[in-house]
Amino acid sequence: MDPNDAPLASGLYLVATPIGNLGDITLRALDVLRRCDRIACEDTRQTQKLLNHFEIQTPTVSCHQHNERQRATELLDALKAGARIALVSDAGMPGISDPGAWLAAAAIAAQVHVIPIPGPNAALSALIASGFPTAEFHFLGFLPEKAGARRTRLEELAAEAQRSASPRTLIFYEAPHRILGTLADLESVWGPDLRVVLARELTKIHEEFLRTSVAEVRRALALRDRIRGEITLLVEAPPKASAQPGAAQAHQPAEKVSVRIARMQSDLRIDEKEALKRLARELGQSKSDLYRELQRQRARR
Repeated sequence: MDPNDAPLASGLYLVATPIGNLGDITLRALDVLRRCDRIACEDTRQTQKLLNHFEIQTPTVSCHQHNERQRATELLDALKAGARIALVSDAGMPGISDPGAWLAAAAIAAQVHVIPIPGPNAALSALIASGFPTAEFHFLGFLPEKAGARRTRLEELAAEAQRSASPRTLIFYEAPHRILGTLADLESVWGPDLRVVLARELTKIHEEFLRTSVAEVRRALALRDRIRGEITLLVEAPPKASAQPGAAQAHQPAEKVSVRIARMQSDLRIDEKEALKRLARELGQSKSDLYRELQRQRARR
């Protein structure tokens, strides 16, 4: 008997969906989405585009970070009554830096069958194409949004890496408007020679990999008028023996704002206002704070 001819068992199906290229969806995922009773979506509008493309007419209901716990009561009641519910995020694996983990845990606690339907994932896709060690890696999702908390977290990770006997691959997701600040913090904590891989727009038309030092990646992005797309950032965190030179360099005095502004004006042929704007974006700081520091440095001359 063909497994596809058997009735779909009741339970919560955690269905991975494409992170860009619609061709990456699996046959099993399509089968579950077609035959389940309801699809719980991070954003019903986003999921509807996928369903329309594959001519799937299963009803949808929202289940996102702001209503997951409230929606769970309704979904669990249906599941305990024998319903077949698929859970999807906007892209990739539900529960991985996306809603879904809480509902899955609640379903397990209620003794509901939870079934993973594997498929696309940005972190693993970036890892296997990074050239970094894959035997051991640490996925950390998004770093804290605030610069101080982000820097503290990176310092904690550097301390952990120094207790390791071999390099560790760290994997982060990051937003385009924060990536320059994150790269600047990485350079400050580990030094400019830290090896990183930046994977942008994975599986999409404009897919891009930058595989070089953190300083070079930061400079390359800072020259762009705008940074777009979903970003996965991989770091080869060095162990103690190789981390010390970078760490020592991280504690050296930072290059003066006035010097960096002057260099940007010369290299990029832009005025001071534009240079301040770009440097602020690169460092993850406000332009007004940088301007005040620039004036203080000039006053001390």
